[in-house]
Amino acid sequence: MAFDIEMIEKVYATMAERVDKARELVGRPLTLSEKILYSHLWEKTPSQAFTRGKDYVDFAPDRVACQDATAQMALLQFMHAGKKTVAVPTTVHCDHLIQAKVGADADLTRAKSQSSEVFDFLSSVSNKYGIGFWKPGSGIIHQIVLENYAFPGGMMIGTDSHTVNAGGLGMLAIGVGGADAVDVMSGMSWELKFPKLIGVKLTGKLNGWTAPKDVILKVADILTVKGGTGAIVEYFGEGAESMSCTGKGTICNMGAEIGATTSTFGYDDSMRRYLAATDRQDVVNAADKVAEYLTADKEVYANPEQYFDQLIEINLSELEPHINGPFTPDRGTPVSKMKEEAAANGWPVKVEWGLIGSCTNSSYEDMSRAASIVEQAVAHGISPKAEFGINPGSEQIRYTIERDGIIATFEKMGTKVFTNACGPCIGQWDREGADKEEKNTIVHSFNRNFSKRADGNPNTHAFVTSPEMVAALAISGRLDFNPLTDALLNDKGEEVRLNPPKGDELPNKGFDVEDAGFQAPAADGSSVEVVVSPTSERLQLLEPFKPWNGENITGAKLLIKAFGKCTTDHISMAGPWLRFRGHLDNISNNMLIGAVNAFNQQTNKVKNQLTGDYDAVPAVARAYKAAGVDSIVVGDHNYGEGSSREHAAMEPRFLGVTAVLVKSFARIHETNLKKQGMLGLTFANEADYDRIQEDDTVNFLDLTSFAPGKPLTLEFVHADGSKDVILANHTYNEGQIEWFKAGSALNLIAAGKAYL
Repeated sequence: MAFDIEMIEKVYATMAERVDKARELVGRPLTLSEKILYSHLWEKTPSQAFTRGKDYVDFAPDRVACQDATAQMALLQFMHAGKKTVAVPTTVHCDHLIQAKVGADADLTRAKSQSSEVFDFLSSVSNKYGIGFWKPGSGIIHQIVLENYAFPGGMMIGTDSHTVNAGGLGMLAIGVGGADAVDVMSGMSWELKFPKLIGVKLTGKLNGWTAPKDVILKVADILTVKGGTGAIVEYFGEGAESMSCTGKGTICNMGAEIGATTSTFGYDDSMRRYLAATDRQDVVNAADKVAEYLTADKEVYANPEQYFDQLIEINLSELEPHINGPFTPDRGTPVSKMKEEAAANGWPVKVEWGLIGSCTNSSYEDMSRAASIVEQAVAHGISPKAEFGINPGSEQIRYTIERDGIIATFEKMGTKVFTNACGPCIGQWDREGADKEEKNTIVHSFNRNFSKRADGNPNTHAFVTSPEMVAALAISGRLDFNPLTDALLNDKGEEVRLNPPKGDELPNKGFDVEDAGFQAPAADGSSVEVVVSPTSERLQLLEPFKPWNGENITGAKLLIKAFGKCTTDHISMAGPWLRFRGHLDNISNNMLIGAVNAFNQQTNKVKNQLTGDYDAVPAVARAYKAAGVDSIVVGDHNYGEGSSREHAAMEPRFLGVTAVLVKSFARIHETNLKKQGMLGLTFANEADYDRIQEDDTVNFLDLTSFAPGKPLTLEFVHADGSKDVILANHTYNEGQIEWFKAGSALNLIAAGKAYL
């Protein structure tokens, strides 16, 4: 469980040496992001000045973190790689498979019973291969990483898009698919397109009702869900230095919602305080010796417009609390504008539920500030109008806030305290009445609010805001309540104004916990047996995907032309489907069932060209596969936005989808497609999307000459015999083309022929 100070000191020694060389090579001052990137170049990578946003570069991350839902597939793939132990420090965290319903104890007991097979599998695999295992109930992966493993200047990858949370401690922490994690766990390099850099200069200081959450809600409103694609967002300025470390984590966490590769902050006193409070003074001592390397060069922050590809400035003193949504995290509304926006758009203003927690906002500071609002309401005799629930971020947080009376404060208003787990944030919420699909509004401090994500109800209007605003809105029961200006009525009919929230950055008595929930792996796991039942409905050993036959793909059928937003939730839903994350055949039954068919504007209803009938997307895909017919998927912009879940790539691969052709990809999903041996292509002319017809058959005309930088030519044959020839761009380099030829990147690793 403990951090590895020797590893960290080695990272710092390498950083000091490489950054000085990189500064000479580039011939100018360096940003923090560049310092970390250059200091983590794979040893076989040539030292050169890389072109931002264009060059693929090999890196050597310091550690890997996996959550239980994605760890199943990642570790099944790692078993296939044939290695005896992981090559870098790795942890598995059981946080996704616990459904919120009754309360922490009952929900955890039920989850342990229902998912015992999966938890036992993850425990035994971790024990065998030298992986640290965090048990169910120990907490949410990103909070635990921040508390135990993150460190300034490090590089980490994780099988969850919100791995970026660790940027709050000055890391470059990046969400990836399981195949990427397997590469690093196997001792291979990890490939990333050298990111562009977006600088966010924060001036002033947060005050009153404004919280760190409002910074990223504002940035999301500015950049949209795809504005950060291919970029690292680096925050700096007096405003950045004035915020807490966990507040910085909140901002970095939601960077996933703008498509950013990751986000980070420079090393400062708030990080020193947090590291010391979480028993890592040794890290502070080591970091202080190389502090100049753990933030950008002074010239960068003095003249940021010269060093960043894009620059945003936000005055925190003038920033207003925001409420983003519904259905997308980038639709920002300042609290003062919500009344008119809600009325203009017909949003339900009655708030049914307020939810606090998730990896985004589950720190001690978050809980204490929200509790200060609840405490005021209780003291003034104000009854909450909405139901209220919290998910503490870790057992350490839960134990500490219980000790300090914060949980007792919440419970005075009837708050449900759920397990230290993701819960409603990822759809693991058995919400009473959700099956009626009634139009309603909920507010939460999570990161995503896509349709159906929290409770499965497509008519639930979910809004994202800070924990303190969640508390205020839940107490008032109204979305258009503005705590800065509006009053509430207490049980005596008196008007009461809520004072701005107050809370401690860190617990005055220090953090405490009896059992954090960590299981260390066996020193020698060679005798540990990992058993997967061939009749299991939850787990399934993987079979290698077939390699490319070297010929042009012909006669492929259009499976679906997805209309509009198509996130990983649309491609591979979470919620009740999480139980099948370790069984590729079973989980494939949810493939693209949430995507809207452009030809009939319906979900999960596409034409089977072999029969002429309409059926569910997975059923049609299985029919094509059984007949030996390839299929392709066509999509819109930012296809694959959202979670890092590689199931959204593995399922189409498993069901015979050969290529995905879209207007643009979200970064992680495009990489996941490549890793699984698929063709991830983009329209050279976006208008060609409109030329795709429902009965199209697709022929690749020049796949046999597949090469970096060379577009592919696809022939779409329509039902009337007419044809459209379409150019498709791609970003494959030579190594990635080898993945395609081999059938997957993992096939190369298993064969000992990984392309480096």
